[in-house]
Amino acid sequence: MALSWFACANCGFWQHHFAPPDCPVCSDVRNDLPADGWHFLPEAEVAATHDGGGREVAPGLWAFATRPALGLAGTGWLIVRGGGNIAFEAAPYYSDAMLEQIAALGGIAYLSASHAHGYGALFQLQRRFEPEIVAIQRDDLRMTKAFRVTAPFDDTLELAPGYTLHHVGGHYEGQACLYDAPGRRLFCGDMFKIDQDGQGRSHAISSHKAFHKDIPLTHAELRRYRDVIEPLAFEAVLTPFEFAPDIDRTLALRALDDGLARAPGVKRMTL
Repeated sequence: MALSWFACANCGFWQHHFAPPDCPVCSDVRNDLPADGWHFLPEAEVAATHDGGGREVAPGLWAFATRPALGLAGTGWLIVRGGGNIAFEAAPYYSDAMLEQIAALGGIAYLSASHAHGYGALFQLQRRFEPEIVAIQRDDLRMTKAFRVTAPFDDTLELAPGYTLHHVGGHYEGQACLYDAPGRRLFCGDMFKIDQDGQGRSHAISSHKAFHKDIPLTHAELRRYRDVIEPLAFEAVLTPFEFAPDIDRTLALRALDDGLARAPGVKRMTL
């Protein structure tokens, strides 16, 4: 069988492989195994059955989504800026029309993601736009077989002036957030889970190692989150799944302080 890209039908994680024996994301404690066994979708099959598009959710900020939902159904964020566009996280798959839409917006100069739950079809963005910088924190390099990391980093990496990656760990060993100082936004990965209503209004916030399995973070992991974000001035939070313009630094710190004030446990803090 020829070397190609395959998506896990259960979680959407892509592998560059001959015939994947299993999925490292589903096999991990943070995810469930597929009840009916492994099923991997060749790229051509996904291309034939999925489409999607991008929409501008704030000035210069675009959200790309795949339809119908594939795997964890994450969002690919694109920051459109004069010094070169920044893509953080990726949609599960990009149709040709979606890639043309990104090209029309100026392509991608810098590419990164928080952790494996946000990788999506990052390999497509690298393949099409060939950004010089593809940055992943060193502790998660084992999860990057589908694409080539050109800029592994330790604690911090400035992608472009005002746009800095910070290693936070916790949910994944190599999890990182992107601080967008010009936009006063925190692309937080899965540091936080934001519960929202159908209109996108946030009503609860939580932090977790594996939320659906109720595996909590330790106090040391929560303190690491707090130490990293406390100096950062932000007025909006973006996860791989939610855009929360109503979650600012004060609310994020309050949620972490709530977790630190009690025994470890997964809890939604009502806003």
